[in-house]
Amino acid sequence: MRPSGRATDELRNVTLETNFSKYAEGSCMARFGDTHVLCNATIEEKVPFWMRGTGRGWVTAEYGMLPRSTGERTDREAARGKQSGRTQEIQRLIGRSLRTITDLDGLGERQVRLDCDVIQADGGTRCASITGAAVALQIALSRHVDAGKIAVLPITDFIAAVSCGIHNGQAVLDLDYAEDSTAHADANYVLTAKGEIVEVQATAEDKPITAAQFSEMMALAQKGIAELITAQRQAVAGAVG
Repeated sequence: MRPSGRATDELRNVTLETNFSKYAEGSCMARFGDTHVLCNATIEEKVPFWMRGTGRGWVTAEYGMLPRSTGERTDREAARGKQSGRTQEIQRLIGRSLRTITDLDGLGERQVRLDCDVIQADGGTRCASITGAAVALQIALSRHVDAGKIAVLPITDFIAAVSCGIHNGQAVLDLDYAEDSTAHADANYVLTAKGEIVEVQATAEDKPITAAQFSEMMALAQKGIAELITAQRQAVAGAVG
């Protein structure tokens, strides 16, 4: 039995609340159980200096955890004067994941900034960030198309992310903190709606992952991401019509 009482192939309760922020071009509050991440998309009519004159756009991300998103208060990274290695790794993951489903030529010389702020953490914050940011990105770019600023929506597919792990000898989907902190292995999967693999991060904590276990986790991830993408489609349709 999982600590949450869920079946091995069951996601936490997932909600993707769009138009959460008043001023952002696109926004989504992604809730995976008790993990809540606010994802805002901002479109800038410029690109980084090293891309100027190329005719191509860019998608980048920033990620952060608020001081009381966890059981004990942690200092803001701005107060410490630098980002942690974990923060840098996660925001790079978000950015490169979303670039894989963005037509950067079709975007033109524009930059989309995705801000993912963890309001409350209970495991899987990077997966919730990617899933919510993908919704915010789609909404922001759809509105740019509706406004006549971009001719064609420069999005090639939907993309989402979910965690899997080996807990008490079983492969399980969408780990919360209680499972993640005691799992024998954990992995994060980033897949497109077509089932294409964007990134897999898998780590054994206790003993090596067998090929059979990895295959079982992959199957769980494919099922979970299919469900997440259905939720994404509904959220985007509800936000942009």
